[in-house]
Amino acid sequence: MPSAHLSAFKSPIYRRYFPSAIFSTLGSWILRFLLGWSAWDLTHSATWVGIVAGLMLAPALVLSPLFGIVADRINPRNGLLLTISVHALLAGVAGAAVFAGVFELPVLVALALTLGIATSAHTPIRLALVPHLVPRESLPSAIGYSAIIFNTSRIIGPALGAWLLHAASPALAYVSGALLMFAALPSLLAVPVQIDNRPGSANAGFFRELGDGLRYTRAHTTIRLVLGFTLINALLGRTVIELLPAVSGLLLAGDSATLATLTAFAGAGSILGGLVVSRQGGNVSRLFKLILGSLTLGALLVAALGWFTGLAPVACVIAGISFITTIAGTSNQALAQLLVDDKFRGRVLSLWTMIAMGAPAAGAIIMGSLGDIMSFPVVLLGFAVAALCAVGWLWLASSADTRIKVGHTS
Repeated sequence: MPSAHLSAFKSPIYRRYFPSAIFSTLGSWILRFLLGWSAWDLTHSATWVGIVAGLMLAPALVLSPLFGIVADRINPRNGLLLTISVHALLAGVAGAAVFAGVFELPVLVALALTLGIATSAHTPIRLALVPHLVPRESLPSAIGYSAIIFNTSRIIGPALGAWLLHAASPALAYVSGALLMFAALPSLLAVPVQIDNRPGSANAGFFRELGDGLRYTRAHTTIRLVLGFTLINALLGRTVIELLPAVSGLLLAGDSATLATLTAFAGAGSILGGLVVSRQGGNVSRLFKLILGSLTLGALLVAALGWFTGLAPVACVIAGISFITTIAGTSNQALAQLLVDDKFRGRVLSLWTMIAMGAPAAGAIIMGSLGDIMSFPVVLLGFAVAALCAVGWLWLASSADTRIKVGHTS
């Protein structure tokens, strides 16, 4: 029998957690926007803007597996209290440095790198916490709402940060981000999370536990399938969204207003995609079918994108790609939560995080480089065809037993 949809908000524990997720995510996006703005304000160099952005992202590619082990060893609520506090302190330190007149490039670099390290711990710990907040059948709902919070904050956070820069001052803008993140702590403290029998002894080595997680992943075909679909989604739709400046310039010869419009449409599509997944139950078969359909439709939209002209149609296709990409991404995350044993959850989700964060960066470099030397519509078509072939190959390469299991698992 298919699992009925059960909203995460029916869980009183999740209702306590929800304000914390809103405040911490919004504050984090304000901080990220301000650090990027500061890079340009201090240097007027696109290279330094890229370096600062890379410092905020790159640590996750290296450290996520180690922090995944940490997530499996600790109470994830307590870990989240720590990582949010670090984010808030970084914003406060930045505000104090600006106020004192000592906010220079070395300070910015140190803040960006520390934020990247804190984020690489925050993500797997947050993902490991969610199953403790809701029953199994509500996991897709909780993950869908997380996507809504993330994408809404991605729009509102930079806008609020920009408004504070103009209406107040950079120092006050940083401090406002810190206050929002500190405001997340009381509701998180009110979340009761009991962790029984934390796996992995304190004496077990990190690399041994990492190896155990990798062996667990290799032994479960359905989990490998989820990670493969995550990689395809990240290299296709997520890559296009990362390359919106190139889409704006190469397809529309647009300006900053054009890019802002495309970004807003992408954000709207992501929010709607999160709403769709938030309405799903914990039925594994249904989620797999949703992913297969989304990746297929997403590839067709990416293939079509390069052949549209005019801001309105391109913006609508971008919204569609973002909508589909969010459905596939959050459904993959939901499956990773549903399929993985508790004692391996942090480690497997850290692998998911590495793929979800790292593949779009690699895809953007490849797609962007090819777009500079050949027709961008042809590049988009090539990526789309490759994605369709990869989806088919992954599905056919999985064992018949796995396909039967996926087709009937609830």
